[in-house]
Amino acid sequence: METSPIPVVTVQTAPFEDQRPGTNGLRRKTAVFEGKKNYLQNYIQSLLSSIDLRDRQGCTMVVGSDGRYFSRAAIEVIVQMAAANGIGRLVIGLNGLLSTPAVSCIIRKIKAIGGIILTASHNPGGPGGDFGIKFNVTNGGPSTDTVMERISQVSRTLEEYAICPDLRIDLSRLGRQDFDLENKFKPFRVEIVDSVEVYLQLLRNIFDFSAIKGLLTGPDQLKIHIDAMNGVMGPYVRRILCDESGAPVNSAVNCVPLEDFGGRPPEPNLTYATSLVDAMKGGEFGFGAAFDADGDRYMILGENGFFVNPSDSIAIIAANLSTIPYFRQHGARGFARSMATSAALDRYSTHTNSHSLKSHV
Repeated sequence: METSPIPVVTVQTAPFEDQRPGTNGLRRKTAVFEGKKNYLQNYIQSLLSSIDLRDRQGCTMVVGSDGRYFSRAAIEVIVQMAAANGIGRLVIGLNGLLSTPAVSCIIRKIKAIGGIILTASHNPGGPGGDFGIKFNVTNGGPSTDTVMERISQVSRTLEEYAICPDLRIDLSRLGRQDFDLENKFKPFRVEIVDSVEVYLQLLRNIFDFSAIKGLLTGPDQLKIHIDAMNGVMGPYVRRILCDESGAPVNSAVNCVPLEDFGGRPPEPNLTYATSLVDAMKGGEFGFGAAFDADGDRYMILGENGFFVNPSDSIAIIAANLSTIPYFRQHGARGFARSMATSAALDRYSTHTNSHSLKSHV
């Protein structure tokens, strides 16, 4: 039976004065996004309107979340507003889940105009916790100051937003969902994709998975202990390290994404990842790691709980580039660190004889 086109509705609103995004997007208490009328809608409209209509019309965007409370409701609003604002296609992770690195990967792979990530990083989740919205641009990276200023400018004068309130999607069903809209921007398509697969394909092109599997399953098996902290990384850890690389299933803990992250901040540090610290101190495991909610920060522990400074990780990678297939083939143009991090990378660059490895501060 043929269905009627979904109507597009224009809703009158008034601007909020606190919607200028920071370096990590817009973060507020969940109660603000959930409880203040039009707060979420205003910001999404500001974000969408900051994209030139000629670029926005018919374009593709990526949407994902770290699974925190209010994410599903927010995704529904984003879908309804994207459709009403001329976006042609949304690619969304299964059940709304996508890590921040996976969103970046998909943006680049499908040449999307950008991606919306619902996360407040390591901040607590749940109704009494925090909520956030990040926008990654077409190169997969975070918004530039120019983009954030455009969003802010729109937000300060916004008087209305466009939405398709009757549009409904099923986040739990892989595949394509097409919609006919009552406007000139049609058709509108939503694609629900495996949250891990595209990112896993990228990793296969970077790392030596055979060597990793040999390390985790061979006669001198390295025993690992990975804590996903009930954030978005659970499905990635299980799929990549257990299913793909052969680590025992019990190597990975807290892999079920929870809306409140199990009641603890998803902060991968010595204070909040105490169960990992205790497990590593027992001496049974040779490598341990924990991740924040959206998967773009981590903590590494060595045998007996030895803490690996995050600032040193890139120096370790730089010193072992020849063991990573991608860099063995393509080389490295340079490395970067912030002023606040350790000088381990500088020390490596000073002592290396390679002309292709330079540290940029």
